[in-house]
Amino acid sequence: MAARDYYEVLGVARDAEADAIKAAYRKLALQYHPDRNKEADAEDRFKEAAEAYAILSDPDKRAAYDRFGHAGVSGQGGGGVHFDNIEDIFSRFSEIFGGGGGGGGAGGGGLFENLFGFGGRERGGPPRGRSLRAGVEITLLEVLNGCMRTLSLRRNETCSACTGSGAAPGTSPQTCSTCRGRGQVHQQQGFFAVRTACPSCQGSGQVIPEPCTTCEGHGLVPRKREIEVRIPPGIEDGARIRLAGEGEGGQRGGSAGDLFVEVAVRPDDRFHRDGRDLYLEVAISYAQAVLGDKILVQTLDGEVRMTVPAGTPTGKLFRLRSQGLPRLQGSRRGDLFARVFIDVPGKLSREEKTLVKRLFEIEKERRQQTQRSD
Repeated sequence: MAARDYYEVLGVARDAEADAIKAAYRKLALQYHPDRNKEADAEDRFKEAAEAYAILSDPDKRAAYDRFGHAGVSGQGGGGVHFDNIEDIFSRFSEIFGGGGGGGGAGGGGLFENLFGFGGRERGGPPRGRSLRAGVEITLLEVLNGCMRTLSLRRNETCSACTGSGAAPGTSPQTCSTCRGRGQVHQQQGFFAVRTACPSCQGSGQVIPEPCTTCEGHGLVPRKREIEVRIPPGIEDGARIRLAGEGEGGQRGGSAGDLFVEVAVRPDDRFHRDGRDLYLEVAISYAQAVLGDKILVQTLDGEVRMTVPAGTPTGKLFRLRSQGLPRLQGSRRGDLFARVFIDVPGKLSREEKTLVKRLFEIEKERRQQTQRSD
């Protein structure tokens, strides 16, 4: 299929919020799932929606797509996406459908697991662990240079006593007699014959006659962990970093979920950020504006000298090249824009008042001469 506009695929506006994009994708995924929709192009539509969501749900990829279209998110530098099969999509976005990436404890099936038998389960294998989320706050200086953060979290990990099987040492799980090890049972719901997770084994295909005493048969035990995360230079406020395999452990040998770290950039009283560029307001005196001067301007790297030419009006914008922030995964920096304004002092010394009054009289006389000549 020819590549269509991702916003058009999901049926959302270009300024749609993340929740609206997620809801639109979930609706399309239900509509075009091949187990429910037997139209010839259903699977292609399903994969197309997943591709659109993969780009628009990622702040960096969405920004690249908004600026450059499909060329910005394809090829070696774009971070494009490709799904080989339907299960691939479930594994990537299981948290949307309430499966392995969503909430719930052992045996908690989600929407797609209940409807189609996939959910957070890997292809033909045990359920994948839940994905987790954490947040960090960084400064603009850390956006410039990048930084490291240590996250302290509590997560469920594979039980070492039973290696995640949930069965007591020396015993093993047995094949579920209800589903005969398939983990699924067929049910009729209206016009649809659907597969649901087996109620006896919760979709695992196995039952545990003698549960492990360490994990009480769950195959998971809680642990406290400290995890190092690298924040790259140029990251945007609200961006997410995915740490593969740092989520909760999977049951019965399933792989661990992922950890998603959401980055918040702390507001800076001095600078306003616009992508890679920074904006700063700088106060100058009336004399500096009229006569010109060389002043010191604060940047993230320290102070730099900037020339204010004679006759500079208040509000004039000066560009300091390469004093902004780098692009994510790039070395070229943006610019710093310094907007000058004339600072009117609240109090004056006797000498300053005398000089200002003399200047006022000169300007008044000049205005009167101009009016007479007109």
